Amino acid sequence: MTTSANHQERSPHVSVRDLRKQYGGFVALDGVSFDIEQGETFALLGPNGAGKSTTIEVLEGYRDRSGGEASVLGVDPHRGGIAWKARLGIVLQNTGESGDVTVREQLSHFAGYYPNPRNVDEVIVGVGLETKENTLIRKLSGGQRRRVDVALGIIGRPELLFLDEPTTGFDPEARRQFWGLIEGLKTEGTTILLTTHYLDEAAYLSDRAGIIAGGRLIDIGRIDEIGGAEARVPIVRWQDASGVQERRTTTPGAVVAELVAAGGEPRGLEIVRPSLEDVYLELLSANDHSTQELEPSL
Repeated sequence: MTTSANHQERSPHVSVRDLRKQYGGFVALDGVSFDIEQGETFALLGPNGAGKSTTIEVLEGYRDRSGGEASVLGVDPHRGGIAWKARLGIVLQNTGESGDVTVREQLSHFAGYYPNPRNVDEVIVGVGLETKENTLIRKLSGGQRRRVDVALGIIGRPELLFLDEPTTGFDPEARRQFWGLIEGLKTEGTTILLTTHYLDEAAYLSDRAGIIAGGRLIDIGRIDEIGGAEARVPIVRWQDASGVQERRTTTPGAVVAELVAAGGEPRGLEIVRPSLEDVYLELLSANDHSTQELEPSL
């Protein structure tokens, strides 16, 4: 027999139905719907101005919606109080801590706000700031201050973590360190809503993704299912006397064998398996939405 408690455990941590946001005559969100299950990492992807930040700000309780329904940890974010907010971790796109305190002092101070905070040393190492822990935040570089933003977002051991472009300004080594930290959070059961322009990051960290463009959700699914089966069909590419040739096929080995049998291995032979970035760009193109920066504040 299923108890109400078990049913509650299976309820989505985030549930959005027909979410709408309008500014005068401009429609920023036009009927967006999705769920994020407990312990899931969900990537919300799309070009600047697509509606990602507006969606996240509504879910964080910072922006009112014009219509639709939203539930975050079982609470309408428009009515969420201090106790509810303490269960969230938030890394905004632009915060830029710049106080006259050191990295360690700031993290220790924020840790005191939570009943079960993370170990400060663990967080400092996790965001790659161990050599800067005693440096004043205002003396850090922009990328280093961004790491402080991330550290403050996770110090309280949140149930639900919002990561809005978290690795902007990170070098490749720091990004990999951060990915390891997120994998640790996932292992602990933290639910994560991620936005990022790094499609490799989304593919590596996320269980599912939704792609938003023009205020509408144009696709949603597991990372390896986005775009449908046709979008994942490999491409065999080679060169001949006429130039570069390519063929989409579900049997690339057979095509290669056919080419070799016809005259030896052709020049520039390669088998390209579409990445999440390839599928993403194709979806945007098919939906007639530009990938240029539009309305970046939304």
